[in-house]
Amino acid sequence: MTDAPDDADLSSALAGDSRALDRLLRTHYDRLFAVCRRLTGNDFDAADACQDALISIVRNLHKFDQRSRFGTWTYRIAVNASLDELRRRRRRPPVADSDLFEGWASPTDDSASTVVDRIALDAALAGLSPEFRSAVVLRDVAGLDYAEIAQALDIPPGTVRSRIARGRAALAEALGEPSASRRTSKEQR
Repeated sequence: MTDAPDDADLSSALAGDSRALDRLLRTHYDRLFAVCRRLTGNDFDAADACQDALISIVRNLHKFDQRSRFGTWTYRIAVNASLDELRRRRRRPPVADSDLFEGWASPTDDSASTVVDRIALDAALAGLSPEFRSAVVLRDVAGLDYAEIAQALDIPPGTVRSRIARGRAALAEALGEPSASRRTSKEQR
């Protein structure tokens, strides 16, 4: 992922051009939403977190010092907005998951099993601590490299590697692949 196409819009947005800012936000929206979606676990909370992230980006654009890539800076904001949304969620009354799927037929084709797989992955991600989930999502969903993740989360690169490895191992185990988690830990040694 490169920010090169954003350079002109970024410069113009920093200079106060609202159309350039709009183009810049539209360019990054899908990636930010994907990160928020994986961190929060559902579309509704992700939409709220992504909207909060976009508002924060607009309000703080003047603080962007260009020491990092614009995309890395926006991912950091999206992660923080998602974690804030998760904290707010804990204060809300829970909704029974069984009510959401009442009356649904069991999956019979490949597309239905893909949906089931995604639901299982979302549930497994939700079971990870926010620290592990953030690192795994930024690597596997957003495609950031370890240095960018370290910068986005403000942690050392070694900690990024550890969180990703431990998070992936926990995901593999939660998804019923315990041999994969043992293989991952062996590969790190």
